[in-house]
Amino acid sequence: MNAPGITGNLPVIRAHYADILCQLAEDRGLQRSRLLSASGIRPSMLGHPENFITVDQFSALCRESLLQSGDLALGLEYGKRLKFTTHGSLAQAAISCDTLEQALTVLIKYFQIRFVYMKLSFFVDGHEAVIQLDLAHSIEDLYRFNVDVVMASLMDVNLLLFGQRLLDGGRCLLDFPEPEDATAYRQLFGSRITFGSGVNQLRFKRVFLDSPMSLSNPVTRRIAEAQCEEEMRFIEGATPVSERVIRLLETGRSQRLPALEEVAEHLQVSARTLRRQLAAEGVRFQQLQDSLRHRRALELLRRNELTIDEIADALGYSDPSNFGRAFRKWEGLAPSAWRREHQRA
Repeated sequence: MNAPGITGNLPVIRAHYADILCQLAEDRGLQRSRLLSASGIRPSMLGHPENFITVDQFSALCRESLLQSGDLALGLEYGKRLKFTTHGSLAQAAISCDTLEQALTVLIKYFQIRFVYMKLSFFVDGHEAVIQLDLAHSIEDLYRFNVDVVMASLMDVNLLLFGQRLLDGGRCLLDFPEPEDATAYRQLFGSRITFGSGVNQLRFKRVFLDSPMSLSNPVTRRIAEAQCEEEMRFIEGATPVSERVIRLLETGRSQRLPALEEVAEHLQVSARTLRRQLAAEGVRFQQLQDSLRHRRALELLRRNELTIDEIADALGYSDPSNFGRAFRKWEGLAPSAWRREHQRA
């Protein structure tokens, strides 16, 4: 099933990402032909780095690789194989910057030209600089795999560019529960790793933001950024407005959903134009918000430490009774009753 907010059936993932995953699988004794057949990918598609496959095909390949390998930490190994050069113009633009802060700004700006269903953000929190990863909620079965891939890739690039420096005082926060065997995670991220934190973040000392990039080159950076801009236009042009809106709703840093005006500003259109564009695709902004609120409500109700009132507030309802009415429309019963029923299940 296509994930809302993701251009699932459009070719927007570079084929060499699939090729690298196949190489890893073959090293584990798996058959490339079997993986590609299950994913609907023609072997000839992987022969050139400029070829593209769809998100659905790539997701199917990831699922099949996980299933056949039986290795729940496969994403970590795959992420380590995604060397900086793998990312082409994105990597070139970042490493050509003057400082680490500039490099992160470029990386965050263009990250989705490589992973369209993910979003990186960067901000400062006190004495720490924070890189945060957000994923589309509707690819739950690949959630841990995708987090592992990106976090491991970021760590591998960090070690290449800065050695152990950023690990001094740094830490890693992961959203999912600690696996039975966390050895691979501690080997990669060190002892300062926290599972079940509610976010996926790499944190390091703010003072490192001024660290110089050894390959700084303003001319190279301009050329690479121009290529990134061209790829961004291609992806945005191939993505329906409703999917772009859902992606923005899903990847916000807080539980509270942004309003129509905020989303319109991000898309650089007026609220009126956004309403008209959505109407042309047969949807309303409120429908998209409600659909995501429904999914998030089910996720939050499974967290027993949260009260119904806290969940209502997290979803943007000023009055818990409004949340209750909305939830009864979605599920046919009150939030508290749904929670009790699923606790027994």
